[in-house]
Amino acid sequence: MIAASLLAGCGGGSQTSTLYVFAAASLTDAFKAMAGAYQKQHPDIDIKLNFAGTPTLVTQIEQGAQADVLASADTANMDRLKADGLTSGDAQVFAHNQLEIVVAPGNPKGIKALADLAKPGVIYISEAATVPAGKYAQQALQKAGVTVRPRSLEADVKSVISKIELGEADAGIVYTTDLKAAGARVQGVEIPAEDNVVATYPIVAVKGAKNSAAAGAFIAYVLSEAGQSTLASFGFKPA
Repeated sequence: MIAASLLAGCGGGSQTSTLYVFAAASLTDAFKAMAGAYQKQHPDIDIKLNFAGTPTLVTQIEQGAQADVLASADTANMDRLKADGLTSGDAQVFAHNQLEIVVAPGNPKGIKALADLAKPGVIYISEAATVPAGKYAQQALQKAGVTVRPRSLEADVKSVISKIELGEADAGIVYTTDLKAAGARVQGVEIPAEDNVVATYPIVAVKGAKNSAAAGAFIAYVLSEAGQSTLASFGFKPA
């Protein structure tokens, strides 16, 4: 009902309205599924999805990219957008995530814990420190008392998993949801709760959005039982 009332202000009728949703790379599969389900219910809304590392998305919005909604993988980048005066209303947390070590199938280097990432001969890579997953990875390593220098810094979690798949690196730290999405192409090594970090995902309408009513309706859908069920099916924890 909330979504329907908000969409009433979008023009209605047979006209198609475009909604631009910017979302963190780790949300790719879940948001594609949600957008598809949402558009079936609301054929007058055409959702355009843009996925990238959260700081990249924020920079794009700062530089004038057309965006109606931002779904971030952390609160820091959301705070940055708010400080820029580019958010409309308060951001709302819609999901949580956790970390896991990603290795090649069969775990050829025998990695069992975060400490193993610092062993000689292990090529460890990470997301850049400005990327939420990279920041969370650093926090997990610090909690575990592990010091290791990444061989390379990637733009997002998808890039880390891709390099593990290609055999260009031995291990990285990514979200559990990304491991689930990758399936048999890679393997996960659990990080114990005392060393793990919970990632917080907030969502907000972008100030000056051309489709503010549809933005509010889509955010309501993400927070709804249907949206939360979809997120859970991809491994995300409830808000």
